Amino acid sequence: MVSFEMNDRKKIGLGLTGFGIFFSFLGIVFLFDKGLLAMGNILFISGVSLTIGLQSTVQFFMKRQNFKGTVSFGAGFFFVVIGWPIMGMILEAYGFIVLFSGFWPTLAVFIQKIPVLGWIFQQPYIRSIFDKHRGKRVPV
Repeated sequence: MVSFEMNDRKKIGLGLTGFGIFFSFLGIVFLFDKGLLAMGNILFISGVSLTIGLQSTVQFFMKRQNFKGTVSFGAGFFFVVIGWPIMGMILEAYGFIVLFSGFWPTLAVFIQKIPVLGWIFQQPYIRSIFDKHRGKRVPV
């Protein structure tokens, strides 16, 4: 049995990741405000780094199978910073999906345990989609 100890560094990392997602969402809501989007990206990356550790973060982003996602996410961040937020967010979204696609099975199990969403995600059609990917390992 593996125990997951939550130290202060991981708590701060999860908070920064959450704020990063929140600021990115606000940046999209406020018609692709590049300041909010850039702040969201910085908070998200720093939060992930604090949560899983700097060495694990570098290893994750530099894996051969994650190269396409890393380049796309980095190029998207660059486009957001230079003032092309829509193009940047399209590239970042693609990079995010490629990078974190290995986490979808774990996320599906978590969502199925939430009271209202769990009932929706346990319906036969939706559950069959998640069951196809259930045997895969988390990539970190």
